Amino acid sequence: MNPIFLKIGNFQIGYYGLCYAISFFLGVELAKYYGEQKGLNKKQVEDYAFVAMLSGLLGGRLYYVLFNYSYYFSHPEDILAVWKGGMAIHGGIIGGIIGTLIYAKIKKINFFLLGDIAAAPLILGQAIGRLGNLANGEVHGVPTFTPLNIIFSFKTRFYEWYSYYNTLPLSEKNNYKELVPWGLVFPKDSPAGSEFPNLALHPAMLYESLLNFLGFLFIWFYLRKKNYPSGVIMFSYIIIYSVIRILVSFFRAEDLMIYGVRAPHAISVILIIFSVVGIVILNKKSKKIS
Repeated sequence: MNPIFLKIGNFQIGYYGLCYAISFFLGVELAKYYGEQKGLNKKQVEDYAFVAMLSGLLGGRLYYVLFNYSYYFSHPEDILAVWKGGMAIHGGIIGGIIGTLIYAKIKKINFFLLGDIAAAPLILGQAIGRLGNLANGEVHGVPTFTPLNIIFSFKTRFYEWYSYYNTLPLSEKNNYKELVPWGLVFPKDSPAGSEFPNLALHPAMLYESLLNFLGFLFIWFYLRKKNYPSGVIMFSYIIIYSVIRILVSFFRAEDLMIYGVRAPHAISVILIIFSVVGIVILNKKSKKIS
């Protein structure tokens, strides 16, 4: 795993940046295709895609900074240093929603229609983006010998257990067997390898990538072809991704925390409830109109 895709002299392109570029351009083409079916022209979709991407990036960074305020309060010079890492997908979703609201208001386009158009391209982009995380050795999982009762804990039990594990003699450490054969050992100069040198880890980024891709197939080839009220696909995306993130976060070693609980779990549950309520309201309004 090498984070650099191409290097010529001092010029280099990383896999992570390449994945972002592929996600954006592929997503725009899918959005234009779907947008034209819904009566929008290509220029409207392209402008919206730029606004949503920018607001999503800003939201993702701000969310991460706020959840790590103690560090950034002491290191304000790093707030804008996004190349050092530090993006949160839930913040990106919230930022993208705000950007969508602003664009819909200015251009007088149905907000829910824009959200529906963005749903499939967004989750496909997330699937591709996680491959960039793999190349960087980040968004990594816990060691594959971590007990299941530690993995499937909603709280910060992993690092407590891992600290205990490191105090054990080798004979007792050998009692912890690998749970899966597909664990990955990351280079020591990567975030995963520096935290867990020479240990096979759950490839959490690949778990999420696969599930996101399946979510894309479901939205694009099934939900998109149904005659749902505008907004149902958008809310369905939020539910699908929230469920995915809840599952994958069990295997991740480094999640943001809220009072000792994994932030992705707490935020995902809130988003699921919000989205279910949204779908119910939209369906009721649709029935009244019809």
